[in-house]
Amino acid sequence: MEIVETIINISEGQRKEVVDYVVDAVRKTPGCFLLDFSSDTDHNRTVITFIGTRDTLRVAVLDLFKRALEKIDLRQHKGEHPRMGAVDVVPFVPIRGVTVEDLVKYSKSLAEEIAK
Repeated sequence: MEIVETIINISEGQRKEVVDYVVDAVRKTPGCFLLDFSSDTDHNRTVITFIGTRDTLRVAVLDLFKRALEKIDLRQHKGEHPRMGAVDVVPFVPIRGVTVEDLVKYSKSLAEEIAK
């Protein structure tokens, strides 16, 4: 069975209700397992770490983006950390049964879907 880890950074670390709403995208996706999340109020960022298969991660990541874009307005955002968007960083780490090359293709496919 394949296992892929992702460590997503969102541009919110001060409003607990928003962080919980975004993290719930992972909690509510069958086959995804939340490993950890931590917020930094000064940087106004949260790092969310979870695992699953490429198929289950796709569902969770798309919902996470949807939720983050609903609640995070960078025009109002203040924080010490530079940011590119409501969701900044979405790396994928091969843990078992998948290669880096597989995940490069996967990340490009997922990025296209998010962009649409």
